[in-house]
Amino acid sequence: MRTRGAIIRQAPGELEVVDLDVDDPRPDEVQVELVASGLCHSDDHHVKGDIPVGTYPFALGHEGAGIVTKAFPNSKGIEEGDHVVFTAIPACGHCRWCATGRQGLCDLAAGILAGPRFTDGTYRLHTEDGTPVGQMCGISTFVRTTTVSLGSVVKIDQDIPLDKACLVGCGVSTGWGSAVNSAEVEPGDTVIVMGIGGIGANALQGAMHAGAENIIAVDPLSFKREQAAVFGATHAVASMEEATELAKQFTNGQGADSTIITVGVARPEYVAQGLASVRKAGTCVVTSVGDQAEIGAPISMFELTLHQKRLQGSVFGATNGNWDIKRLLNLYRDGLLKLDELVTRSYTLDEVGQGYRDLLDGKNIRGIIRFD
Repeated sequence: MRTRGAIIRQAPGELEVVDLDVDDPRPDEVQVELVASGLCHSDDHHVKGDIPVGTYPFALGHEGAGIVTKAFPNSKGIEEGDHVVFTAIPACGHCRWCATGRQGLCDLAAGILAGPRFTDGTYRLHTEDGTPVGQMCGISTFVRTTTVSLGSVVKIDQDIPLDKACLVGCGVSTGWGSAVNSAEVEPGDTVIVMGIGGIGANALQGAMHAGAENIIAVDPLSFKREQAAVFGATHAVASMEEATELAKQFTNGQGADSTIITVGVARPEYVAQGLASVRKAGTCVVTSVGDQAEIGAPISMFELTLHQKRLQGSVFGATNGNWDIKRLLNLYRDGLLKLDELVTRSYTLDEVGQGYRDLLDGKNIRGIIRFD
């Protein structure tokens, strides 16, 4: 069938909204009409060329929710008319990582930037002239109607608004999990969150939910610092120097129990600042993504070893999509997780370029595309 979506033809490149043809689903797939998609900074990495992809043209978007329009009988019990949230990382359910409760590391993730189906190398999307179009994360949520693997969707209750539920497919899970799972925040902790965008705001929420006593938000933009209090920050400062000194005041000079780096683009110096800000046996979590070609960070090897500090990477917040998406949406329903407040502005599909300009200008906590 014919659909429309936002693609890049090269990198560096520009987002372009075009007509596309999408395959009908196979027995292990479903077709979904998108209701909303979040605008995550990760997509801009592909536009800029920081992270190359395997196929051009490439249809972007990896944080979405919609309504199933076509489906075969399947093991997940997903039927036409069901509401689903896409998972940024698919889950096969049987590899080593899925079997040990680490779906965010599923073996299928090796193909999420390649473009074709994970199974046989064929493509679900094509341009009008028949050129194959790659799917970001195997889903491409900047496409009005998309066909995806069953391993990339989670059925949710229909009383939850899809324009809020879409955020849990990446940004909320990643930020929340960075605090709860990767940093292992405990009651009474002092936590620093560096960068208050769509990921950082949810790291604040995760730290608050885990019982942190002092939650220090760091962002050079006054708008982001003001918003930080909404999501649980007890303090907000403009620099890591200020945050580190404040953390030491709260901990008898020791430093933060954990620092979570959620800036838009990771830099080596940010990792050094984060690791220096934590106490002995503290944890610095790096959730931000940087240039794939950039190697090295100027960290103190002395402190890393003799202060027994931990430098921890975090992908998808170390969450398990099939379980954690539903759990987070239940918290939202119970008033314990803020989703409505995350959305600063909504855009049409044709306004996707403006949405990313606003993101890069620091005007949004989270922007979303609404397809209705």
